[in-house]
Amino acid sequence: MADHKSAMKRDRQSKKRRLRNRVNKSKMKTVVHKVEEALAAGSEEQARKALAQAVPVIQKTAAKGSIHKKTASRKVSRLTRRVNRMQPLG
Repeated sequence: MADHKSAMKRDRQSKKRRLRNRVNKSKMKTVVHKVEEALAAGSEEQARKALAQAVPVIQKTAAKGSIHKKTASRKVSRLTRRVNRMQPLG
């Protein structure tokens, strides 16, 4: 690590941001995992509820800059598609 005052500040900021991003990503991964568990269990109602809770968390994670906006959109799209496939056609 450098001895410059600005480099030390940058290091402190980076550590704070890294922790903040880790917390946000962890929350997002948890809600995504809950949707996947409901899908694995075969419970359409639980999957829809879990998806409804997951979408805002994923979007908020992107809004905070922890993940890219298009990454969030892709995750939401794929989860939604998987939940919709559970529904019988008719």
